[in-house]
Amino acid sequence: QVQLVESGGGLVQAGGSLRLSCVASGRTFSMYDMGWFRQAPGKEREFVGGIIWSGGSTNYADSAKGRFTISRERAKNTVYLQMNNLKPEDTAVYSCAARARFYRGTPDRYDYWGQGTQVTVSA
Repeated sequence: QVQLVESGGGLVQAGGSLRLSCVASGRTFSMYDMGWFRQAPGKEREFVGGIIWSGGSTNYADSAKGRFTISRERAKNTVYLQMNNLKPEDTAVYSCAARARFYRGTPDRYDYWGQGTQVTVSA
């Protein structure tokens, strides 16, 4: 089992920045990668980006490219989501997720989820 706890959400004006953190505990050695997702009211959960736990390579949704950066500190079992130039449409609950392996055919399938942290961007 892996437990995930996010922090860093809050209220920010458009154009501002926030850095979210996700601390993993438990069987972290079993993690293959971690992802960030978001869900806005009335909308489906959407993939933001992910990072391979061992190698550190990242991938992003088109909506995040150029504005969001994912990084990790393995010694702290922590993954970060740096969000710059935030827009009102980025308002959502942001959650991190982890998995032990990549599930071919269901790329958004993750084994473990955090509780989420609210990000609100005002115009």
